[in-house]
Amino acid sequence: MRALIIDRAAGLLAASPVGDISTRAVCEAAGVTQPVLYRLFGDKDGLLAAVADAAWEDYLSGKRAAEASADPLQDLRAGWDAHTAFALANPHAYRLVFASLLGTRTEAPNEAMRLLEGVLARLAAQGRLRMRPQAAARVVMAANSGVALGLVLRPEQYPDPDASAQVREATLRSLMPDDAPFTSGADAAATAAATLLARLDAGAAGEVGGEPPFTVAEAGLLREWLGRFEAEPGTGRPGP
Repeated sequence: MRALIIDRAAGLLAASPVGDISTRAVCEAAGVTQPVLYRLFGDKDGLLAAVADAAWEDYLSGKRAAEASADPLQDLRAGWDAHTAFALANPHAYRLVFASLLGTRTEAPNEAMRLLEGVLARLAAQGRLRMRPQAAARVVMAANSGVALGLVLRPEQYPDPDASAQVREATLRSLMPDDAPFTSGADAAATAAATLLARLDAGAAGEVGGEPPFTVAEAGLLREWLGRFEAEPGTGRPGP
């Protein structure tokens, strides 16, 4: 019953010219009473959050199943483009996650962020990232969702079909020392620190072979030291 209601609600949402639906219309389409709908979803926000998560599940299942290439930068670009394509193909479901005031939080952005962090961790482990993967993921997600929302909500302001790719490349250049000449010693130190911290994280998670080279206490102390060289997101300056 729950899956049927979500399916009918998703169809009505996709067909809506304004991106909104009524619970009455959903109940009529699913052949259920409103008390049944509210018992399953709590309220309209709960229903819309479930619809958004269902739409995102199709997108995220593809990302989970995707085979990582030898180049995480290629995977990062492909992930960005897939995110933008999803937004354009599912504008109302996308807005529910990134541009609504739903009282019920959707789960999709959390998994999307975790998957993004995984790609960036691979990039950091290769010495190609100027900050921790977690910080870089926040930058990438903010930039990607920002341009995607712009394309969905204000397409007239983005007449260039390459707008998303332009923002993508500008964002990546800000994160990667490989793509631009950095002469500052602080930049070099921040990149080295991010690389070593990514390797420490991978070792702690059991993602690298062999015995961990440090005890828990040693690793903690090394993290503290390396943290002093990390770049502050968006500034290129080492952290405190």
